[in-house]
Amino acid sequence: MVDPTVTTLRVESKTRRADGVVTLQLADPLGRRLADWAPGAHVDLVLPQGVTRQYSLCGDRWDAYSYRVGVLREPDGRGGSAYVHDELWPGDLVGVGAPRNNFNLLPSEQYLFVAGGIGITPILPMIAQADLLGADWRLLYGGRSRGSMAFLDELEVHGDRVRVHPQDEAGLLPLHEFLDEPRAGVKVYCCGPAPLLDAMEAACAGWPRYALRIERFVAAHEGPPALEGPFEVELARTGATVTVSPGESVLDAVRTVGADTLSSCRQGICGTCETPVLAGVPDHRDSLLDDDARALGDCMYICVSRSRTPRLVLDL
Repeated sequence: MVDPTVTTLRVESKTRRADGVVTLQLADPLGRRLADWAPGAHVDLVLPQGVTRQYSLCGDRWDAYSYRVGVLREPDGRGGSAYVHDELWPGDLVGVGAPRNNFNLLPSEQYLFVAGGIGITPILPMIAQADLLGADWRLLYGGRSRGSMAFLDELEVHGDRVRVHPQDEAGLLPLHEFLDEPRAGVKVYCCGPAPLLDAMEAACAGWPRYALRIERFVAAHEGPPALEGPFEVELARTGATVTVSPGESVLDAVRTVGADTLSSCRQGICGTCETPVLAGVPDHRDSLLDDDARALGDCMYICVSRSRTPRLVLDL
């Protein structure tokens, strides 16, 4: 299915920001205004070979005519980052989806930001927003080495609010020291590789509920599905029913009976395929919904999530 929210933008500039990291500045070829966004948002980049990847917006949210994304070369990736680094150049056209936000910055008088590697990208506009609102904030930013850490020049202006912690110079991030004692009225935002996110969840276990917000670039590991066998899915709008077999996604199954459902990441991390659930109990296997949202059971991400009951009814 063609995503109607995808527009064609031109690469205005491509800039090396660190070892293995480039930024792309994207704009409409006709100079038209782009969709608004808020800190924490990301866009789909639809590359010419048909590959779609998600990248956090890391530029000026008040610039209505360009987007900036940062792209880390991933040697073991699926080819999207290699294409951006090796074959995409200023003047080239790419598809860009409308901004989506699963990592929105909630109001607070104080923020603690923790970033690992390319996880700094969604944090940059959050810092700008916190500054604009006059909130107190501090950043702990880690990476393999100083040379691998992008945007250090932009962060210098913030002085001692920013703590740069290259692993080859200083070891692992001192999370407990940076976080200090659990306290109310503080929002903690973290983005980076999975080991950092797991360590943050452990470090914040004693903090008030929902103090910590994290964003994953790679899906969290889930155990075996609740149902090992097949289950049925009914499409409420058409009345069609399909059996989802083990190893088959709900997304692929409903498409065989005519569901026009958009998807992108197929990992449960981008939110594109969110679908309302009208009956049955979903087996949530995404990395987006919190415990309360999972307990409600009124929506699911059908690229990865399955069913806890023999039958699901979806608003499709």
